[in-house]
Amino acid sequence: MGTSRIRVVVGKPGLDGHDRGAKVVARALRDAGMEVIYTGLHQTPEQIVQTAIQEDVDAIGLSILSGAHNALFKRVMELLKQEDAEDIFVFGGGVIPNQDIPYLKSIGVAEIFGPGTPLDKIIEFIKKEVAKKRNT
Repeated sequence: MGTSRIRVVVGKPGLDGHDRGAKVVARALRDAGMEVIYTGLHQTPEQIVQTAIQEDVDAIGLSILSGAHNALFKRVMELLKQEDAEDIFVFGGGVIPNQDIPYLKSIGVAEIFGPGTPLDKIIEFIKKEVAKKRNT
């Protein structure tokens, strides 16, 4: 098989101290054959983007429960642009109000998965996005 494994950074930016959801998603992605780099709690957007670039990943998944999602996603998108790494797509989950999703998508976030999203849906989305990216 000539395709390399999908690589994903899963990050918990900000002050939020709960990472169960992020760990569940990370495990599901691993079980689906992806390589997952989990950055742990309390990471800055800068640390997450640097890890993503160093690890040459396809995607960044952010889990945010703290309410600071608009600022944190915006910063990650700005840093990817600054680093000329916009080929890394960003998706997210956690507690993000529906009314904020259009804004997040307008700044380039690929998708937001709310609480209770089936893990298969997240896995399929990532596979589709990576396939699109690799076929261009």
